[in-house]
Amino acid sequence: MSTIDTYDDFLGHVRRLTNVGNVEEMLSWDQQVMMPAGGQPARSKQQSTLSSLEHELLTDDALAAYLDDAEGDDLDPEQEAVVREIRRKQRRAVRVSNDLVEDISETTSNALATWEDAKAESDFDAFAPTLERLVELKREYARQIDPDRDPYEVLFEEYEPYLGIDTTEQILERLRDELVPLIEEIEASDVDLAQPFDGTYEETAQEELNRAVLDSLGYDWDRGRLDTSSHPFTLGTQFDCRITTRFDESDPLDALSSTIHEFGHATYNLGLPKEDYGTPLGQDRDLAVHESQSRLWENHVGRSQAFWDLIWPHVQEHLGVDGDARAGFEAANQIYPDNRIRVEADELTYHMHIILRFEIERDLIRGDLDVEDVPEVWNDKMESYLGVRPENDAEGCLQDIHWSHGYFGYFPTYSLGSVLAAQLYATAESALDGLEGQIREGDFDPLHDWLTEQVYQHGQRYTTPELIRKATGEAFTADYFVDYVETKFGDLYEL
Repeated sequence: MSTIDTYDDFLGHVRRLTNVGNVEEMLSWDQQVMMPAGGQPARSKQQSTLSSLEHELLTDDALAAYLDDAEGDDLDPEQEAVVREIRRKQRRAVRVSNDLVEDISETTSNALATWEDAKAESDFDAFAPTLERLVELKREYARQIDPDRDPYEVLFEEYEPYLGIDTTEQILERLRDELVPLIEEIEASDVDLAQPFDGTYEETAQEELNRAVLDSLGYDWDRGRLDTSSHPFTLGTQFDCRITTRFDESDPLDALSSTIHEFGHATYNLGLPKEDYGTPLGQDRDLAVHESQSRLWENHVGRSQAFWDLIWPHVQEHLGVDGDARAGFEAANQIYPDNRIRVEADELTYHMHIILRFEIERDLIRGDLDVEDVPEVWNDKMESYLGVRPENDAEGCLQDIHWSHGYFGYFPTYSLGSVLAAQLYATAESALDGLEGQIREGDFDPLHDWLTEQVYQHGQRYTTPELIRKATGEAFTADYFVDYVETKFGDLYEL
């Protein structure tokens, strides 16, 4: 067989594999957004079947043969990247039994409804048996992939395969060391920031505001949707990428920041090269980079004074808020150490929420923590890191959806993404003349074009460290994030 025939056949297999995964994602979106509650029994079976099919395609002997043939060919850099990425996934998948894949898929599908009910009743005991089962399944998953390595590290690599757990722990430790004293300084400050959002705001009005803001940011409605869900998320491809948010009548900033956050995810997916759909070159570069985009748009753009100057007329039109854009900017950047909810957390204390979850799930997977002890350990860590204890399980260990999906190892990527966002944004500021003014005028094309050129268009051509160095000229570092938060909040709170 010729080189071109081998590689083309290989790509055909990869595209089938990718499409099965994309269909499974759309079923997950439907389950969380539109599916009637009675559809759950069938949906869990459907998702289990698709997971099994995806696993079969990834572990097929034909794919292994294609990879062996391709690796012996004279490939160009893009072809080498595709082979590298599929080989990495294939090597993990062939070690995992199909029965385990089906078991995990069906368990997680059923776990979603169990978690939602347990959260609604604030009853951890109702979710504990499911969590116990998920921990057992994911331990076994890690064991089958590599029985000689730390199981949590193996699971973490599912979401960020190239930065490494050592780098992750170093970053999180630095954030804890740098942010705790900064938060304490802010608490001691006598500066009172404006709070113009002191009423109740109908969901309809908030949705109109969020849609207007998405219009300003340039969200492509021909390839996207905005819906509501119990936990905001984004799913899709460069042809169809959908976002969700949630509304709280007493806190319109919650929905607004969530929507902008999810827009960041969506604009990354929508910016991936269309011609490479179905291959790693048309897919995102894993979660640390993906989270860098949501955090860049949510925080560096969405919480900037320039952005609030831009959207303030929309805020007044839809919410009837008094005051000026400065008041909106200050409200969006207030620090609330006593907040117990991660997705409602401010930009600084957010990372204490991540560190808490990272430590708990790491200990669960390593067998150093029993499921039954999670609520108490969670509450103790919350009190230690933020000085507050949750009043119930719903605002404590049941607040996040991730474990019901079996996503152990996911949480650290949020903080990694925030750190990378600062590094990317600092580079963009240097490269683009007058970025602040462009944001104030609602001209997001220069920033979007820069991000597309430096990040989006490459898909998975580069590993994460390679992509970071190519985009910023430096290795991954927390320096820019620390400088950013010290400057921003030092000015706001007159430290």
